[in-house]
Amino acid sequence: MAGVRTALYDFWLERAARTLQRHGFWLRLFEKSRRWKGLRGSAGGVKTNTRLGYVVVQQTAKFHLVIADDHPLFRGAMREAVAGLYTEAKVDEAGSFDAVAELLERDSDVDLILLDLAMPGARGFSGLIYLRAQYPGVPVIVVSANDEPTAIRRCMEVGASGFIPKTLGVETMRVAISNVLKGGIWTPPDIDLHAGAANDTTELMTRMSTLTPQQVRVLMMLSEGLLNKQIAFQLGVSEATVKAHVSAILQKLGVESRTQAVIAAAKIEAGQWPQNAAADN
Repeated sequence: MAGVRTALYDFWLERAARTLQRHGFWLRLFEKSRRWKGLRGSAGGVKTNTRLGYVVVQQTAKFHLVIADDHPLFRGAMREAVAGLYTEAKVDEAGSFDAVAELLERDSDVDLILLDLAMPGARGFSGLIYLRAQYPGVPVIVVSANDEPTAIRRCMEVGASGFIPKTLGVETMRVAISNVLKGGIWTPPDIDLHAGAANDTTELMTRMSTLTPQQVRVLMMLSEGLLNKQIAFQLGVSEATVKAHVSAILQKLGVESRTQAVIAAAKIEAGQWPQNAAADN
């Protein structure tokens, strides 16, 4: 019976909160007996502070977004797009993938990442794969100059919550961002996400998705031509640890050398992420 009463109380609390929100009121309820699992950053504006144990219903939702793109002008345009939706949103910017990783290590309480795949420190889908593995609870929208259907499908297969071509207008971008923040997904309406792909590429993408976040970082650095000693220094680990990661990468990708692993990663980039599009990003 206690479980039933708790479920009913949960239902009543959320329904009452949303009802009051529609009328523009603020609600704060303090529950001493337990902590509530929050709807952090929900599109309805219901937000729970699990440390203090209260629920706050806001007329304007407060979100924390990260814009990751190496072009300052485009980051500024995306910031304006977000500001037009959520005036109280906190927006952080990163011009390289290393900056994205450092930002999230300091504060991973993020509601959405807007990610350009072709940015310094990442190649092809490696950055997206890393973020989905390391921060599975944070949705990612890929924002790119490449609007090839195959690339969009691969991004969604890896775990992106949306794909926004940079050619879209600001209002459409806002629709996409809003939809993902509500828990949905968004891609251009003319994209068929169920169309087939080459079997070898699909298998390779599946193998790539089995890598741990640290293994993805190592593979990214291998693709940049770094030696084990350099990778160890950048990651703050021993060279023996890097060698162990490389061995695991080779086994998971089904290759016999680090050169073959780099070629496999480049195959995804070259086959599914055209070089001319990467240069435009």
